[in-house]
Amino acid sequence: MSDSYKIVLDEKELPKAWYNVLPDLPEPLAPPLNPQTGQPVSPDDLKPIFPDELIMQEVSQDRWIEIPSEVLDIYKLWRPTPLIRARRLEKALGTPARMYYKNEGVSPPGSHKPNTAVAQAYYNKKAGVNKLTTETGAGQWGSALSFACSLFDMHCTVYMVKVSYNQKPYRRILMHIWGGEVYPSPTDRTNAGRAILEKNPDSMGSLGIAISEAVEDAATHEDTNYALGSVLNHVLLHQTVIGLETKRQLELVEDKADVIVGCVGGGSNFGGMILPFVKDKIDGKHDIDIIAIEPKSCPTLTKGLYQYDYGDTAGMTPLMLMYTLGHTFEPPGIHAGGLRYHGDAPILCNLVKNGVVSPKAYTQNPVFEAAVLFARTEGIVPAPETSHALRGWIDEALKCKETGEEKAIVCCFSGHGHFDLAAYDDYLEGRLEDYEYPEDKIAEALKDLPKFPTGL
Repeated sequence: MSDSYKIVLDEKELPKAWYNVLPDLPEPLAPPLNPQTGQPVSPDDLKPIFPDELIMQEVSQDRWIEIPSEVLDIYKLWRPTPLIRARRLEKALGTPARMYYKNEGVSPPGSHKPNTAVAQAYYNKKAGVNKLTTETGAGQWGSALSFACSLFDMHCTVYMVKVSYNQKPYRRILMHIWGGEVYPSPTDRTNAGRAILEKNPDSMGSLGIAISEAVEDAATHEDTNYALGSVLNHVLLHQTVIGLETKRQLELVEDKADVIVGCVGGGSNFGGMILPFVKDKIDGKHDIDIIAIEPKSCPTLTKGLYQYDYGDTAGMTPLMLMYTLGHTFEPPGIHAGGLRYHGDAPILCNLVKNGVVSPKAYTQNPVFEAAVLFARTEGIVPAPETSHALRGWIDEALKCKETGEEKAIVCCFSGHGHFDLAAYDDYLEGRLEDYEYPEDKIAEALKDLPKFPTGL
């Protein structure tokens, strides 16, 4: 195995196709349902907000989908991204594990999000659409879509969860630099936002609420489409460049992942990392532990129900079969805004249900402890969302310290935290609270689940 710190691919080795996991799942993915009829959603149902090529990718059974040359050209601004052996962290922990992290924070917006933002902007532009709406939690997705739209001369409107809008002004400024217009959600610009504010004028928002506003905005303007940064099949598809590159990089140093760890809000960075490895595990070719990390304040995979639910608060989206805390769930304002979503990607939930992926949850202080250790050894300040993955990654390495096992443990470093320094200040000054969402409040939100179907 190589002694190098950084494993870099040549630009020529950039993947030329995305990997589609749908034909390889352990059981077929349940279809999204029309909330009015209870019947599977048809392509025509999605045409008011998505271009045809993205709709086809959502349901495609083709294992490989070619990446358009125009998208590849933009990817080359930052891809392939480095896979880094965290030797200084290994030494600090005293672990025999080989610790690797895939650094997606080197993209212009600072995260994995432009892998799909560029693709979605491209397909919409190709279809003649010049305006996109979206939601964003911590601002990573809103930044990425604003960046992508600027490259294709498109207009971008972002509904940013209000608590994050207030916590992370530099993310908002970054969107403005790239031409995006940003509103703190809930707003008085949409029926969905006004309804929430009528019930709770002090609402700090949620991703579900922001999705409702963005979808309504797109659906009520003929010249506008909607773009989603996570959850949907085509989003995870575009993100598989992460795992495809990682596989190749490990091959170059003659290593093989024993454990893969990533953070999960909706599932895009995690799905992008793990899906190229999933088929080998399902087929029994490679025994690998795949661990999804989420916050205890929004414990979707660890405490949610596997049930059909809306993807948004107002019930405007199709029903998806997923682990959910209920579409009316409003999580507390933790700093990891990108992990504050009531549901998760149906693909990921399918894999959790079938035992391919194992979920785990942490509170904030242990997560920031891991983040500071990483920053002091590897030099990069991670985003709060990414820090959840680092906590799980470090804990797996500490297990190896106890057992003496020399495992290769790979982490998806989904983004840097340069605009999250207020969160670090709260941690360093002892102001950060550990919060576990109460069981009774989860149960209350789950009462609002759609009445059909009754569950699977």
